[in-house]
Amino acid sequence: MYKSYSMELAGRTLTVDIGRVCAQANGAALMHYGDTTVLSTCTASAAPREGIDFFPLQIEYEEKMYAVGKFPGGFKKREGRAGDNAILTSRVIDRPMRPLFPKDFRNDCLVDNLVMSVDQDCSPELLAMLGSSLATAISDVPWDGPCASTQVGMINGEFIINPTNAEKAVSDLALTVASTRDKVIMIEAGANCISDDKMIEAIYKADEVNKQIIGFFDSIIAECGKKKMEYVSAAVPEEVFEKIKSIVPPEEMETAVFTDDKQQRDLNMAEVTKKLEEALAEDEEALAILPDAIYQYEKKTVRKMILKDHKRPDGRRIDEIRPLEAEVDLIPRVHGSAMFKRGQTQILDVVTLAPLSEVQKVEELNEYITEKRYIHQYNFPGYSVGEAKASRGPGRREIGHGALAERALLPVLPSVEDFPYAIRAVSETMESNGSTSMGSTCASCLSLMAAGVPIKEPVAGISCGLVTGDTDDDYLVLTDIQGLEDFFGDMDFKVTGTHEGITAIQMDIKIHGLTRDIVTEAIKRAHEARLFIMDGVMKDAIAEPRKELSPYAPKIITLQIDPEKIGDVIGKQGKTINGIIDETGAKIDIDDNGMVSISGIDLAALEKAKKIVESIVNDIEPGQILEGKVVRIMNFGAFVQLSPNKDGMVHISKLADGRVDKVEDVVNIGDEVTVKVQEIDKMGRINLTMRPQDLKD
Repeated sequence: MYKSYSMELAGRTLTVDIGRVCAQANGAALMHYGDTTVLSTCTASAAPREGIDFFPLQIEYEEKMYAVGKFPGGFKKREGRAGDNAILTSRVIDRPMRPLFPKDFRNDCLVDNLVMSVDQDCSPELLAMLGSSLATAISDVPWDGPCASTQVGMINGEFIINPTNAEKAVSDLALTVASTRDKVIMIEAGANCISDDKMIEAIYKADEVNKQIIGFFDSIIAECGKKKMEYVSAAVPEEVFEKIKSIVPPEEMETAVFTDDKQQRDLNMAEVTKKLEEALAEDEEALAILPDAIYQYEKKTVRKMILKDHKRPDGRRIDEIRPLEAEVDLIPRVHGSAMFKRGQTQILDVVTLAPLSEVQKVEELNEYITEKRYIHQYNFPGYSVGEAKASRGPGRREIGHGALAERALLPVLPSVEDFPYAIRAVSETMESNGSTSMGSTCASCLSLMAAGVPIKEPVAGISCGLVTGDTDDDYLVLTDIQGLEDFFGDMDFKVTGTHEGITAIQMDIKIHGLTRDIVTEAIKRAHEARLFIMDGVMKDAIAEPRKELSPYAPKIITLQIDPEKIGDVIGKQGKTINGIIDETGAKIDIDDNGMVSISGIDLAALEKAKKIVESIVNDIEPGQILEGKVVRIMNFGAFVQLSPNKDGMVHISKLADGRVDKVEDVVNIGDEVTVKVQEIDKMGRINLTMRPQDLKD
């Protein structure tokens, strides 16, 4: 027997089955929302993993193509490595759940979500977030949940709770908010330049819905929840802290961390570590946990300096941004490049333009997303933080940072009609000391403008941090956090936007939620900071998009043709279109709607190709004067090719004003000639004239 529970959520039914499947998992919930079905499970090891100083939590989101009645692509016809959407969804599930686990818990824990069916009106990503929370809450794994999540869209200024995929496609807002019973714990947003006030309103609209869901979850937990397991705590004993403090007093630790140079701080901490290792050489128990103990000591020191003394490790004011630098055109021959530096965070971004045929094809469960025209990719090599670590491809963090910067720029990109290019921006991290994703946003914006992409407005981003005390009123919001403040602080609140509004938000926290006052202050600080960045340094590097593209970028000409004439342009087995390509050297792509894209480096060749395509699709009418090539000669006249699929004939009497004895006296095969259409007979034959007098009339 199993138990089933239901509630109405945004006009659709949310149903939860407990005890129906996966009896050997620590917790399992079979989730249904409309016809979308997701199986969420939580499993943990019985004992802690030895030799680690972190909580080994894994969150998985598995997309199965059978969920939408399709075969997977590729030769093997089997799902393989997780796609970007699955990775990003896993990260969104992880961020609100991780802070609610005990800080001293070291058992392996896996929260897995299997997407089994998809109703395009009900988001599987949202259902996985809810299922992950519930499966963990009813399990015996220690966790201070539940939390709940809600998506918010906005169409014509009106908020829509849990929008359908069709609504998301035209929405000005894509917001996901996770909450505990009392506070907001995670925010993820993409927006079409939404005002700060409207964004805050949307966040707390979602928070209201989350509280209703948590009430529903509480009733399920009360009936089905297991008693939480006992576990071995990995907390550093207080007596070890006292020993460390006696060897390295708080004042000495403050001196070690108080510097604006990351490498110097690392050297200082290496000296502190060496001193402690030597002093505790005979204390095996203390040595075994010394790295974690030093980390906790450093963390407490930094937090105390900031919260109580208002003293940041690099000496900045609470609302001060690190020194800024920006420049463009660093790299020759690429289509666009820019460097953005903030303190010891430095990003080089390179933009490449290509024909629309190069857009990225996407295989997703959302039928409204089939391709990506703008791609932003982010790389984080080991040398950026002084590590001898080779790159093995992008990890989840790199994919997440790239997606955030991509989302930040999407609202200001020109339409396909105004700029018929596929666009790829690659952010290379040259140096890192906090908030490289926001540096990537700024560098990408500069690089796009340098490449001549006519973006609507500049975009900049900043990250705000937080240090909290014992009460909700005891906190300090920091502008532009560096790495140390991110590691030891309670929040990483990233906001990107234009002068007019917000384009993206990503909020990570390490505590059990934020009050509305903190959210409001963080958004306000971020607004002030991004204006300072745009007006203070980015504008000086490049004030607006260039009017001309790089000479190395492809030129593109587009024209719209009747879709019924696509076959005429392509020709039998592609003969016609390939002939145009061979003749002009241009690349030609045609979509199903009849949009023809002609691309290449030589503009004259593109114009020639366009002219040929127009000659194919345009109807020929009497009186038109056209250019053509002589392709066949008979004793009674010459046949002239007007387009690859249309020939006309010039009778020998129409070759010149006077008498012509022989066709070859006037034209030969291969000659380019100017002709006038005299008539199109009942059989569709085109009769031409070359007589100068006829061409004048």
